[in-house]
Amino acid sequence: MKTSTSKKSTLSRKPLDWGRVRRVAQGLFLLTWLVLWVSTAGLSLDARLLHLPAKIDPLLALTQSIASRTLTVEMLLSLVVILITILFGRVWCGWICPVGTTLDLFSFKRSKITKPGVPEIWRMGKYLLLLATLIAALFGNLSLLVLDPMTIWIRTLTGGIGPALSTAFTAAEKGLAYIPWMSGPLTWLDHAMRPAIFPTSDVDVRFVWLPVVLFLLLFLLNLVAERFWCRYLCPLGSLLGLISKFAVFKRRVNADCVSCGKCTSICPTGTIDAKRGYASDAKECTMCMDCLHTCPAAAVKFVAGAGLQERMSYDPGRRQLLITGAVALAGLAVLETKPDRLMIGDSHLLRPPGALDDDLLEKCLRCGLCLRACPTGALQASLADAGVTGVFTPVVVPRLGYCLYSCNKCGQVCPVAAIPPLPLEDKQRWVIGNAFIDENRCIPWADGGSCIVCEEMCPLPEKAIVLEERSITRADDSAGILKLPHVVRERCIGCGICEYKCPRGGEAAIRVYRLD
Repeated sequence: MKTSTSKKSTLSRKPLDWGRVRRVAQGLFLLTWLVLWVSTAGLSLDARLLHLPAKIDPLLALTQSIASRTLTVEMLLSLVVILITILFGRVWCGWICPVGTTLDLFSFKRSKITKPGVPEIWRMGKYLLLLATLIAALFGNLSLLVLDPMTIWIRTLTGGIGPALSTAFTAAEKGLAYIPWMSGPLTWLDHAMRPAIFPTSDVDVRFVWLPVVLFLLLFLLNLVAERFWCRYLCPLGSLLGLISKFAVFKRRVNADCVSCGKCTSICPTGTIDAKRGYASDAKECTMCMDCLHTCPAAAVKFVAGAGLQERMSYDPGRRQLLITGAVALAGLAVLETKPDRLMIGDSHLLRPPGALDDDLLEKCLRCGLCLRACPTGALQASLADAGVTGVFTPVVVPRLGYCLYSCNKCGQVCPVAAIPPLPLEDKQRWVIGNAFIDENRCIPWADGGSCIVCEEMCPLPEKAIVLEERSITRADDSAGILKLPHVVRERCIGCGICEYKCPRGGEAAIRVYRLD
C-alpha cells in the first residue's frame, strides 16, 4: 500500500499542450472575424463591433492617425494589442491574425517539395516596408495599407470569395428549383441567406479575381518558406516585432538543451538559430509554442525576464533606413508632380455620399467594409480610375450598381469616418454627381423609340428626370407622342439608378459625372 502511494506521488501531471490551446484560439478568432464580416452586409451587429478588426490593428491606427492628423477614441483599442505584445510578444501573429491562421492551414508542411533556402537578410524587407508606410502616411498617403493583413483579409472576402460563393449559391438554387419537393426548403434557405450573408440578388464586382489571386500568392509563397509573408513582408508583423523586443515573456533555452535540433525544424518562422545555442529572435517569434512540447529535454521555457535582445544581422542599419526613406520620399514626389489623372482619376470618378477626395485619401484604410455593406454593388474597389494614391479606395460605379436612396450603410460601417456616417435625410440630399443624357445613344432621342426607364426609376420625390412630350408622325403616317427625357440638374443627386437601369447595351445612354 505504501509503495502504491509512493508511485502515485511520483507521477507527474501531463503539462498543458499550449500548441493545441493556440490552435483552438486561432479557430475561435478566425470564426469571430468571419462572423463580423458576414454581419457587415445586413448590419446585424452593432457598428462598433463591425469596426473591431480595423480598430484593434495598431498599424491601421498609427498610419491613419498620422495621415489624417486626428486620433479617434475608438482607435485607442489598438493599445490593447500593443499591451499584449509588450507582455507576450507577437501573440497577434501566432494566435489572432486571420492571415497567419490561414497560412498555417496551407503551410505545405507535409509537402515533399524541397524548399529553397532564403537568405536571412530578407527579413529586413518588412521593416523597410514599415518605414516606407509610415513616411507615406506622414505625407497623407495611405496606399501601402493595402498590405496590412486585416485589409487583405477583408478585401479578399469582400472582393473575391464572397461574390464567388454568392454566384455558386444562386446557381445551386436554380439547379435545385427543378426538384418539386425542394421548393419549400429552398425558400426557407434563401430567406435565411439573403440578405444576411448574400445580397438579395447577385451583384457584379470588378476585378473579382484580383484579391483572390493576391491571397493565393501568399499561400504559394509558403512553398518557398513557411509563413513567407510573416517572415519577410508583413508591415504589421514588423511593427509588432519591434515592440516584441521589449516583451516581458520571451522564449528562452536553458542548459538542459541536448542540441537535437527538433525545435529548428518545427519553428514556422525559422527564427531558432543553432549557432546561437538554439535561441530565437523575439522580433520574429510568433509565440506558437510548437517548440515547447517538441523539446525532449524540456529545455525550452517561455518565462519573464529582463534585458533587450542583441542586434541581428538582418536588422536595418542607418544606411538601409536612409535609403528607404529617400526612395519613399522620391516616390511621393513623383506622384505629386504627375498629371491629375494619375492622382485622382477621371471625370467619371464618383465617391460615396459624404466622402471628399482629400479626406478619403487621408483616412481610408482600404479595408473594403463599405463594399461589403453596399446592398447593390454600387461601391467598387478602385484601381487605375482613382489614381495611384487612391488604389482600393471606394468609388461608385453606376453601371454595376446604384446608390440606394433609402440606404446609408457605407457611412455606418466605415471605422474611421472616411465615409461620414450621414443621417439618412442628409445622405438623400448629398450630391454625388449629375446625370447627363447622350442624345446620340438615348433610344427616344436617337431612334425615336419609346423608353422612359430613367424617369420611372428616379427615386426622388420631385423627379430629377422629366419627360418632354413631342408630337411625331410614325412610319405609317399615324400621329403619336414621343417622350424625351431631360435631366433637371438642380434636383439630381447622382445616385446612378438611371445609368444602372438604362436598357441601352454597352455604355449607358445616361451617365453620372462628378462636377467639381
